[in-house]
Amino acid sequence: MTTDLIGLGDRADIILDIDASTPLTDSLIRSVAEVCDGAEDSAEAVVILRLADRSLPGTPETAWPGDTGVHAVNKWERVLRRLERLPAATIAVVQGAVGGPALELLLAMDYRIGTPDVVVRPPFLGRDPWPGMLLHRLSQQTGVAAARRITLFGSEISAERALHTGILDELAPADDLAAPVAAAAKLATGLAGSELAIRRRLVLDAATTAFEESLGAHLSACDRALRRARTRTSAAEGSAA
Repeated sequence: MTTDLIGLGDRADIILDIDASTPLTDSLIRSVAEVCDGAEDSAEAVVILRLADRSLPGTPETAWPGDTGVHAVNKWERVLRRLERLPAATIAVVQGAVGGPALELLLAMDYRIGTPDVVVRPPFLGRDPWPGMLLHRLSQQTGVAAARRITLFGSEISAERALHTGILDELAPADDLAAPVAAAAKLATGLAGSELAIRRRLVLDAATTAFEESLGAHLSACDRALRRARTRTSAAEGSAA
């Protein structure tokens, strides 16, 4: 796992490479936490996770989360939730087999780019589907029927089907990933801060929250947006005077 801070124009983006075949370890949790630290400290950063299975051909698939305990699982779920709530736009790039940490991280990201060889494989521990919050995110984002097929029966998901179900947002050739990543990062420019996090939360909560319960939060967000718009207009008029 490697973390880089690269400059793109007036932005410094945070990039983390993760081997999708790794089990759950303190090192993995720490790497994601460090990305969150950097994004929370840099208002204009875009977080980019590059997820690929780097195990050698013929290597048995790593059980997820591996030989660990519920305390580590709790720390992992907390850092995923933190990633999901960052005041920065997040982009995932996935290649090949997507299971274990790659799938868990992918579902916590704002925008997901995959290559045509992507195969989504729900994680198993022994013969049992892993019952982590992955199930919650899959059900929330793809619907109960799709999540049931994927998680209960271990159905592999092709890149095209992942795109259709919303697990992926875009497919791109493996030899030309830089262009769509740069385009997505450019679109994300300026989307930062607590207002981004609030809008993301409103979208995620919509699947499980009644209209009446959501109304107050949406009206509060609308009020803040209107106030900021008036402030910008007043500032522009003052500069023109």
